Amino acid sequence: MDPDLYPDLAAAGGLSAALEQRAAELGIDLMLVPYEGGSSVTAGIASTVPGRMPLSIYIGSTSRWFSVSGWGQGIELVTGATTDLADVVKAGVAWGQDRGLRELRAAAPFLQSSDRAEAHERGPAAVVELQWWKMREQAAEAPDFPEFGALVEATHADPRLRRLYVYSSHWTLGFSSCTGFPFRDEVAVCPAHNGHPYRVMKYPHSDIIGETATVEDAVVLAVSHLSTDVGPAVAGTTEQVE
Repeated sequence: MDPDLYPDLAAAGGLSAALEQRAAELGIDLMLVPYEGGSSVTAGIASTVPGRMPLSIYIGSTSRWFSVSGWGQGIELVTGATTDLADVVKAGVAWGQDRGLRELRAAAPFLQSSDRAEAHERGPAAVVELQWWKMREQAAEAPDFPEFGALVEATHADPRLRRLYVYSSHWTLGFSSCTGFPFRDEVAVCPAHNGHPYRVMKYPHSDIIGETATVEDAVVLAVSHLSTDVGPAVAGTTEQVE
């Protein structure tokens, strides 16, 4: 930690102590928790809202800023950076309360939320729908890989796969029964490429369950390996839904 950039942190003995001091000056109570092993340049602010992880804070190394990130049910809900510790305290208070994304950004205007976070607030079905839209957009931007586009469209057309959370890893599509990371993989399909057929796997880049010559057969094979009770995708991570 550079004391020229962070004289307040150096004087207090670290980020957590400086946050406690600034909160006390503002007449605010914070629930601070260790973050990344309790480093003097990182801190966490706990939340009482079910599913929300502590708001993580860390400092910049070459210029003064405090970066924050708030995750809930495996999705980053808010992120942002500020030079003012008071802003971090206010963000932490709002994060610890049951406030929606709009209220969080109103309380701490330096915070931002992604379209995925906004969808999460509407429910898991909205996250799944958004992710499929993004995947189809990705396929449209890769006209030189028509097999990938064909795979996206064929899997989207299947009602059982369409209700799962879809993501890509090196062009392989993974299908999860939860919308948060780490995902709960149910099946994965790799598009045909460089003379290789379509390949169905348990999860991306794992052992191959089977190979097919056509995308239609790949979809049939993938669906046949889904449990009868799988889907639609639910909010949370694999640990939270098991």
